[in-house]
Amino acid sequence: MRFCDAHNHLQDDRWPDTLAERLASGRHVGVARMVVNGTHESDWDAVARAADQFPDEIIPSFGLHPWFVPERSPDWLSILRTFIERYPGAGVGEIGLDRWKEGLAEKEQEEVFLQQLQLATEFDRPVSIHCLQAWGRLVEIVESERLPTRGFLLHSYGGSAELVARLARCGAYFSFPGAFAREKKTRQREAFRQVPPDRLLVETDAPDQLPPRHLQAVKVEDAEGRPLNHPANLPAIYEVLAELREAPLDQLVPQVEQNFRRFFKSTAQ
Repeated sequence: MRFCDAHNHLQDDRWPDTLAERLASGRHVGVARMVVNGTHESDWDAVARAADQFPDEIIPSFGLHPWFVPERSPDWLSILRTFIERYPGAGVGEIGLDRWKEGLAEKEQEEVFLQQLQLATEFDRPVSIHCLQAWGRLVEIVESERLPTRGFLLHSYGGSAELVARLARCGAYFSFPGAFAREKKTRQREAFRQVPPDRLLVETDAPDQLPPRHLQAVKVEDAEGRPLNHPANLPAIYEVLAELREAPLDQLVPQVEQNFRRFFKSTAQ
């Protein structure tokens, strides 16, 4: 089986091993393609280097995460455009709206989000959207703004089950993370039962959103001993989603790969 990771951060500086070692561990269990997302200006070069080194496995994505909006430089948008132009297959992400983290200026955050959404639309690139406690405003935006023709990805979708159909009509894809394997994520799990089959994607969000311990194929820690999520955990996350949706794994995996290829326009074998 071929597993596709719709969203991770393998460029993160918390990793104790090399990128090559991380990919080899994932490759060993069938991880075939992945999208590596930048979150701030200082890690875009690392994402680019990863894609240059492993072009058949990594799709790069460059974006300014809402948590890092206050740190942006005056030229951030033109720098971002340079990366998008340099990599024709690259996505725009991780971007979004966040009303959960304290101390973020909502107006400034929304302006940055809209600028990046417009950039993705201009180049018709896949866009990976982070949303926490801002679903009402996000729905207003995707129902009123121009969007990439291919749609958009709601990374680690945490909205309600009732919103799924409305967002899908706007072009949304919904990505299921390992953290939702935890039984206490009742509301999120119910939402993923409602996602249309052709809009399902799966992600690790590695090194974050660690799945339950029994699903961790590779156990790794950062320099301070804190556990990290690993791309090799991806097959177990697929298994959880298959069980949740009462779908055979050998049907879910090719469906998700088809969705991944359609959304990211990925042609690598």
